[in-house]
Amino acid sequence: MDSFAQRLKALSSAEDFLQFFGVPFDQKVVNVSRLHILKRFFQYIRQQADLPEAEPALFALYRDLLLRAYGDFLSSTPAQEKVFKVFQDTDGKQHVSLDSLKSSLPRPHVAKAA
Repeated sequence: MDSFAQRLKALSSAEDFLQFFGVPFDQKVVNVSRLHILKRFFQYIRQQADLPEAEPALFALYRDLLLRAYGDFLSSTPAQEKVFKVFQDTDGKQHVSLDSLKSSLPRPHVAKAA
C-alpha cells in the first residue's frame, strides 16, 4: 500500500489536492486561483511548528490547511492576497516607463545610398 507521502507526490493539480482531501470546491474559483491556492496551502504547511507523525492526524491537518487556503480565495482575489512576489512588489500593478519601451524596440534598418 502507498504511503501518505507517496500519494501526495502523485497529486499535481489544485483539483487533485482538493479531491484527495475531500474539500468541496467551485471550479470557477479554482480556474482563477489554482496556483495561488496551492502556494498558500504550502505556505500554511511551512508555518506549522510541529507536524503530526500519524497519517490520520497529518491528513486532517493538511485538509484543514487546504480548506483554509481555498477559503482565502472565495471572497478575495489573487492580487489582494499577494501570494506571489509580483503582487507583493507592485501591489498587483506593473509599471513600465515609455522610455524603457522605446529603448526595447528594434532599430529600423536604414539602407545606405550607393
